Amino acid sequence: MSDERPNPSLSPDPEAAARLLTLVRASARVVLTGPEGPDGDSIGACLALRRILRTLAPGVVVDVVGVAGSRYAFLPDVAEMLANSEAQGADGVVVLDGDCRRLPAPVLSAFSAARWTGLVDHHHSTDAAGYAVALLAPKAESTCGMVAALAGLWGVPLDADLASLVYAGLVFDTGAFRYSNTQPSTHRLAANLLETGIDHSAIVLRTLVERRAASLRLMGVIFSSARFGAAGRTLVGTVDRETLRALGARETDLDGVVDVLQHVENVEVAALIAERPGGAKVSLRSRGRLNVAAIAQQLHASGGGHAKAAGVVMAADSFADAVERVAGLLERETSIGA
Repeated sequence: MSDERPNPSLSPDPEAAARLLTLVRASARVVLTGPEGPDGDSIGACLALRRILRTLAPGVVVDVVGVAGSRYAFLPDVAEMLANSEAQGADGVVVLDGDCRRLPAPVLSAFSAARWTGLVDHHHSTDAAGYAVALLAPKAESTCGMVAALAGLWGVPLDADLASLVYAGLVFDTGAFRYSNTQPSTHRLAANLLETGIDHSAIVLRTLVERRAASLRLMGVIFSSARFGAAGRTLVGTVDRETLRALGARETDLDGVVDVLQHVENVEVAALIAERPGGAKVSLRSRGRLNVAAIAQQLHASGGGHAKAAGVVMAADSFADAVERVAGLLERETSIGA
């Protein structure tokens, strides 16, 4: 990297980084993965680390498993991602941008059977215990930023493809540098990435802005039925499986919808609740007064994320019950101390 300080706020632990590389080099196959329904930071981090490790450990098979939404199809190597069911048979499994509590069932099985496990993450709610090696940096703006720091530590230069992957995660988790997690080091990293010649405008537009037609129709349904609470300080959007089917939409078409709900005037906290078999997937956003990572963990032990952005997959007797539980919890928590 051209800057001697690729992202100093990350402070990657050289010993942990060296141990991770040693474990990879002693393996026949390593799987990199993120939480169920991976976002731009998770996908970018997994694919970027895969490129780095293939450079440093050319004799090791390094695969990424997960389902990428259509908005990420343009990124380098996305077409080489494997289905979750193909995670089995790995010597090591490394979880990026999340923790093992949020893994899809087939990947969790492979994780449990692996000879060693690793973690690279920046979420405040993540517990680093139980991994053979853990790199956890809660002050980092993105997991992709952490991976870029590892590349600098390991002496792997940035090329345009690697930079495109890192930049996708960087802009995703900072909202194209709009969110408060953006730091001076974030912009220094972005400058290094742009120096490789990447089309930064196209990455931002395709990662954050561009939508399928079905997603546009879906957003209209969600916004028109969204419910305000706590005197307009909470806003809850919902979508059931039948609506998704009728509109020809996918769950990945919901990316970014909760952020629009959050940015409605006077709204302090927003939620998007999508029906799942036996419960719901809940995405939460906060302006800052309410810690939504703590709320996610109230809904289910696997919930977590950041104080201002979190999520959880929760169980419920019915979708209606899930909606009422989330809406009621947000109403109560928002009203405390108001």
